[in-house]
Amino acid sequence: MYSKVIFNKWLLKLFIRLPIQPKKAPHKLNQQGFTLLEGLIVMIMIGVLSAIAAPSWLGFISRQRLNKANDAVLAALQEAQREAKRQKLTYSASFRLNQGVLEVATYRAKQPNGQSAAPSNWRRLVQDLDIKPGQILLGSNITNENSVTGGGNVIYTLQGANNDTNKPMTITFDHFGMLDLQVKTRNEGLTQQQDIKLGGTKGLIIALAIPRANTNQPSNTKRCVAVRTLLGSMQTNKDSNCD
Repeated sequence: MYSKVIFNKWLLKLFIRLPIQPKKAPHKLNQQGFTLLEGLIVMIMIGVLSAIAAPSWLGFISRQRLNKANDAVLAALQEAQREAKRQKLTYSASFRLNQGVLEVATYRAKQPNGQSAAPSNWRRLVQDLDIKPGQILLGSNITNENSVTGGGNVIYTLQGANNDTNKPMTITFDHFGMLDLQVKTRNEGLTQQQDIKLGGTKGLIIALAIPRANTNQPSNTKRCVAVRTLLGSMQTNKDSNCD
């Protein structure tokens, strides 16, 4: 009995000496986050901003596509002119829409017997750019090879430079890299007939345009290359200067 009392006193002293641990507060759940209403507001704001930004972004992409296609037109004409001077032969660059796809061909324009050659090496105008049918319209004021009739205005068509003949739009350079015009004189200047063939100051134009929404009509966003002189000098233009 005595030993039990001593043990209880010793146990009480030990209990008193032990540090008392503070009681931990229960873990609180993180209350941060969005309510349903806040989430709906954010979604609406994203939708509004997307509706505002999407047309601008799509317009930018279309203009970049148009610029690159016009660069390809210029490169094809320069290639034909360069090969004409290098090989001392007549070379042509022809452009067309084939089932809505822009195509180009650079080729020797005259056969060995002197007859005109038809292009056979057609290729996509821009090889590394996926231009879908209808995304870019092709136009020209060329009605026949190196020739403009009427006022020299650019006509956009799904068939070719001339709806009646369905001929491709063709510009031809002679062995000097000059425009191969049938009417030539010993004078260095243009004759009246040559001036008419070049459409006055407009020149021979290969034009590209972004179509208006849901139509085959050109918008005001245009790019073009014009061969303005008998010497074959080229100039790029845009928008109203391509009409």
